[in-house]
Amino acid sequence: MGADIGGIAEGKIIPISELGGKTFAVDAYNTIYQFLSSIRQPDGTPLMDFKGRVTGHLAGVFYRNAKLIANGIRVAYVFDGKPPSFKAGTIDERQKVKEESEEKWRDALKEGDMEGARKYAQGTSRLTREMVEEAKKLLELMGIPVVQAPSEGEAQAAELAREGEVYAAASQDMDALLFGAPRLLRNLSITGKRKIPRRDEYVNVEPQLIELKEVLAAHMISREQLIWLGILAGTDFNKGIRGIGVKKGLKIVLGKKNLAEVEKFVKSELKAEFEEDIYAVEKFFLEPPVEHGVKVKFGIADVEGLGKFLCDEHDFSHERVDKTVHGLFASQSVKGKQKGLEEWF
Repeated sequence: MGADIGGIAEGKIIPISELGGKTFAVDAYNTIYQFLSSIRQPDGTPLMDFKGRVTGHLAGVFYRNAKLIANGIRVAYVFDGKPPSFKAGTIDERQKVKEESEEKWRDALKEGDMEGARKYAQGTSRLTREMVEEAKKLLELMGIPVVQAPSEGEAQAAELAREGEVYAAASQDMDALLFGAPRLLRNLSITGKRKIPRRDEYVNVEPQLIELKEVLAAHMISREQLIWLGILAGTDFNKGIRGIGVKKGLKIVLGKKNLAEVEKFVKSELKAEFEEDIYAVEKFFLEPPVEHGVKVKFGIADVEGLGKFLCDEHDFSHERVDKTVHGLFASQSVKGKQKGLEEWF
């Protein structure tokens, strides 16, 4: 979920047409998990191939990125490495939520509530190690760079943006800002019309660009104070203080010189305590394990490889894959593009 600081970091809407020619470092786990959650059958059952293997993540990676490429948008996917030890609580909590969602999904199916079933099913998604490796293979076949982070993918994406290797980090979570990304792009992978749950209405979701310097200037705070605010409200690495949201948190961090002063205020004025080592969390945001000087290198799409992987191995439609490769990849040099997929089968 990331740091809960959305209330003070709204950013500006950017039409997807204006993103052409720019490169983004995508938080891979966050994005692929979205694909797994949203690309499902009407009753919430995951998409599967003829062997019963889940394929929603592959459909999302292939078709969504093909559309981005067609719009002249370049992306590099940054994958998580080893999580810090203090993230264990968050991981355990997420597992409990998945188990609760799975029970609600099955109950909704029994009651014939298909809309409810689909909603609860989204919370049951699990991104396995096998799925991660499949996604990496597909990205490489598409010519899309894969970057392996030592630890948090968002930290590495922020570093790529800070070094100027990419224009911005791309994620739904706000943690990239706390990690120091000068720019954060949200909604890149979910742009388009989206149905409002349990209502016959749709909303148009557009990319949202948030600039760190503008957020800091608007609220007259430093990046360190933004991190303290995140810690107060809660991040992926600590629970935060009950009853403290971004607005109350902002008032608390204003004027504070260090995290110790924030902690002192929490103890004396709020009569509360942090459960985690907040100093370790602060240090992790300021000095995360990242690779410096990483160069993002783009390849070219491999028609034969894509056909074998998607159609032969995972039961994708030959016709649709062929159309996507030769239509939406028209702006990219495609290996073997003189041949249609039908020539390989």
